[in-house]
Amino acid sequence: MEQSLRESAAAVAAVGRIGAVPTLLKVLCETTGMRFAAVARVTDQSWTACAVQDDMEFGVTPGLQLPVEATVGFGSRAALAPIVIERAAASRACWNPAAVNRARLNPAAPRMFNVDTRMFNVDSYVSVPIILANGVHFGNLCALDTAPVPVGAPRILSMFKRFADLIAAQLDLQIVHEQEQVALRDERAASELREQFIAILGHDLRNPLQAVFAIGEAMERRLTDPVLLDYVSRLKINVRRMSALIDDVLDFARGRLGGGIEVECTDVENVNGGLAAIVQEFADAHPTRRIEADLGVDHAVLCDLGRLQQIVSNLLGNALMHGLPESAVTISARACDQNLILEVWNAGEPIPPESIDKIFEPFWRRAASANRQGLGLGLHICAQIIRAHDGDISVSSSLERGTRFTVRLPLGGTRGVQPIPATAALAGP
Repeated sequence: MEQSLRESAAAVAAVGRIGAVPTLLKVLCETTGMRFAAVARVTDQSWTACAVQDDMEFGVTPGLQLPVEATVGFGSRAALAPIVIERAAASRACWNPAAVNRARLNPAAPRMFNVDTRMFNVDSYVSVPIILANGVHFGNLCALDTAPVPVGAPRILSMFKRFADLIAAQLDLQIVHEQEQVALRDERAASELREQFIAILGHDLRNPLQAVFAIGEAMERRLTDPVLLDYVSRLKINVRRMSALIDDVLDFARGRLGGGIEVECTDVENVNGGLAAIVQEFADAHPTRRIEADLGVDHAVLCDLGRLQQIVSNLLGNALMHGLPESAVTISARACDQNLILEVWNAGEPIPPESIDKIFEPFWRRAASANRQGLGLGLHICAQIIRAHDGDISVSSSLERGTRFTVRLPLGGTRGVQPIPATAALAGP
């Protein structure tokens, strides 16, 4: 019973939000000459007035609910075909006083006492079903009068049908809107959950790694055994690698699932120093490899230096991983034509032509390479960071000329925090 009342109240509210309904009911009354018209929600048990034009002063108002057996054919859910009767006295389909008396046993019956008894002695009426797009019978559009009214003309029924279709279309739009609102609320809740996930992932994984790294450094200072020192060095290297993987996962989660990777751009006067620090880190970590750096940026760059270092770290790491061990890896940076041009080159096995357009996609790794480390997120994240700087990245690769990644960033971009839009994070470079 409570659910039925809630559904009826929702139906009354839904029809009430359709601003054209009162006008439609007035037009029906003026066109047909009938003095009562209504939009009603009909179920197997009840007939509920949702909108009313009551020139007969029956006392029917929106929300009034009648037991369905107390109504004529237009109150039946089974009556899915239009009904047109000009003189009920000449038809078997008329108001049934006995049914009305039986209806008083229904819990809704007390509300009937506020309705003028003339309502149960009508002589003409028209009723057409309101069918929603999903095939559900919402209710009926009806009009009636206690006097006989000539409503048999085809244009009258056609008008009722068109108005019923219009009301159904508006109700369908409300259903879609409500579904969109629910989806929006669900998305907001999911977004909050993702942010919590990212925060938990960063906190719960980083803290243990920091502890392990600190212990490794303490052991390195105290130990003298070369074998143990080698173990500690390997431990620290793996901790750094795990930390880099966590960084990639967090950045990917923010860019792909959350609000986007953020870059905070400021004027950086000494870009060369920031890039040289990354080069030195790789030189220390790979003492047997040659890294040739030509860093000659003679202009301030509006960028997020930390993110720029992340790009260089990723490109250098890839070059050392896939490049020939006996060949040098080169990195150059210069200011040219209002752009920062950054290039990283290595000799070695080229990227297959069929894969060249896929390398910036998430989880892509060189299938042909024996060095398949990492998650395959690095280049994807680099591309998104570069996009956030309003820049671009390109790659050329051949056996004769080696593999060259070229990054172009405008020397003067947008200051402040610039998040990567979710749509950009989903796209390629």
